[in-house]
Amino acid sequence: MRNEDSSVQATFNGIARRYDVMNRLMTLGSHQRWCREIATLATSRPGHHYLDLATGTGVIARAIREQRPSGAVIGADFSESMLDVARQLDGNAGIDWQFADAHELPFEDNKFDGVTHGYLLRNVSDLDLVLNEQFRVLKPGGVVAALESSPPSGIFSPVICLGMRVVIPTLGTIIGRDRPAYQYLVDSTLGFLTPEALRRRFELAGFEDVRVKSRFLGTNMIWTARKPG
Repeated sequence: MRNEDSSVQATFNGIARRYDVMNRLMTLGSHQRWCREIATLATSRPGHHYLDLATGTGVIARAIREQRPSGAVIGADFSESMLDVARQLDGNAGIDWQFADAHELPFEDNKFDGVTHGYLLRNVSDLDLVLNEQFRVLKPGGVVAALESSPPSGIFSPVICLGMRVVIPTLGTIIGRDRPAYQYLVDSTLGFLTPEALRRRFELAGFEDVRVKSRFLGTNMIWTARKPG
């Protein structure tokens, strides 16, 4: 594992217990709704096998389970602390929780009908490798659906950036009890690719029909892309 990946892993291990509370606060209660939307998009075509990467506490994985009660759902993360929290929550029947590094997925080619993830891509050290791995494990015609943060753009972007730099670390100090972790969240979001640049990376990995929907003043994006076939 790369040094930068180990640092990110330690960050998420440290905030696992308060992760859901902070997500609700930072998105004004919208996070779970977006996760349900991701699950709906991933299950929009007939299928049985689904992989939720960077599953965290398993919000998207459980939403997929609701959409596909008889489906095989894997919730994978490289934070054991996140997986520990996920395993303790209700609604886990039929979900297989596994440790996995998104850079090197321990799954066979063409296995999954849908791959999902939330806030994964801004945290990886090799974005192209991670997208290539998702392409590899998807069946032809399979869909990736993802929730990702995005640097704000437009006329209000300076105000939004300022708000993020002040509000999120403050919440991280008071509620999350880990200011550096939430300062990292702000820095990784503001330093991440624009939607136009990320679209090109999806396409470079071989995906087609790449679509994006803006949420929460452009700070969050819902992505879908399809493997040809």
